[in-house]
Amino acid sequence: MNIHEYQAKEILKSYGVKIQHGIVVDNPEKATAAAKELNKETGTEWFVVKAQIHAGGRGKGKVTETGSNGVVLAKSLEEVPEKVKGILGGTLITHQTGEEGKKVNKVLIAEDVYYPGETEPKEYYLGILLDRAQGKNVIMASTEGGMDIEEVADKTPEKIIKEWIDPSVGLQGFQARKIAFSLGLEGNAFKEMVKFIFSLYKAYEGTDSSMFEINPVLKTSDNKILAVDAKVNLDENALYRHKDLAELRDLSEEDPLEVEAGKHGLNYVKLDGNVGCMVNGAGLAMATMDIIKISGGEPANFLDVGGGANAETVESGFRIILKDPNVKAILINIFGGIVRCDRVANGVVEAYKKIGTINIPIIVRLQGTNAEEGAKIIEESGLEVSSAIVLKDAAEKVKEALA
Repeated sequence: MNIHEYQAKEILKSYGVKIQHGIVVDNPEKATAAAKELNKETGTEWFVVKAQIHAGGRGKGKVTETGSNGVVLAKSLEEVPEKVKGILGGTLITHQTGEEGKKVNKVLIAEDVYYPGETEPKEYYLGILLDRAQGKNVIMASTEGGMDIEEVADKTPEKIIKEWIDPSVGLQGFQARKIAFSLGLEGNAFKEMVKFIFSLYKAYEGTDSSMFEINPVLKTSDNKILAVDAKVNLDENALYRHKDLAELRDLSEEDPLEVEAGKHGLNYVKLDGNVGCMVNGAGLAMATMDIIKISGGEPANFLDVGGGANAETVESGFRIILKDPNVKAILINIFGGIVRCDRVANGVVEAYKKIGTINIPIIVRLQGTNAEEGAKIIEESGLEVSSAIVLKDAAEKVKEALA
């Protein structure tokens, strides 16, 4: 589960990670009061206004309505409301949002931490995630903070520092020092970075997260180490242990169809293709998506109705697929094991009748428990549905439907 920058920073702060302080607002009228409060708390006279959406590249992104960037600097209290108006309520397009962009419902007014001092501020990158191949957590660091880490890894992989942490042992002091030393730090900045890494790792483990990414980590002109940005992905499978973190979910940032599917207990992921698919079991779903591509189509979704599917579940999945305007055909591929094929067939028929006229081809392949009964239900329904026995037949029928 993704969360916003301001939420991620609050989590980091609770674990002792030093952050760039800020106040989130959802309308321009609150902007001046927030900036004044921030000035009182931190002494900052310049302010950074940052769009809060679940996407990176905000600083380079553009708000379609105003032409403003997603991250802008206000050099006085008076400038803050206008800067907020240029972002809030607009549609921000970045390299991660796609052309449709994302509506900005909140902005973070943050302190300016790039103030002049003894040395030049310097940006670094720090990330923590699970390396499944090694069964260990890995801390990644780089001196090339503020840039897309994918670009750094592609063009200058030698600038990516990696340190693997055995979960049964935990982060050791020599490992944190090794990372700080590899970043070229010394003196107070070195000590601050070691503390920062320990606190960050503690937050990562304590929240059962799947990823922490701090880009940039800033060494200020007076050698403090701060998290200027924060991207956190929480492991949804562990949220039952963190009710407070589950409440941070922002449904407005998620695909409406995926949200609706979740309410019905369906595993659904929207894709960009033209063939909707409904399957039981993740492995069969992946094979079905391969079949769709072989047939010349593109999967419009991943939809696993699960082993306990009934007619109502299937109907819900069917309706969700049909709400995607890009879907030109539907392939239902069910292997009856725990779930019975006749249940699936009844769900398809009921959904078809309740929805009314459906103007796209539907291909149904039922195999396994009660497959014959399911096929009979489909055939006797009088619906315009094509049946398939083997995957090759299903692929051919999808190909014909798209022709």
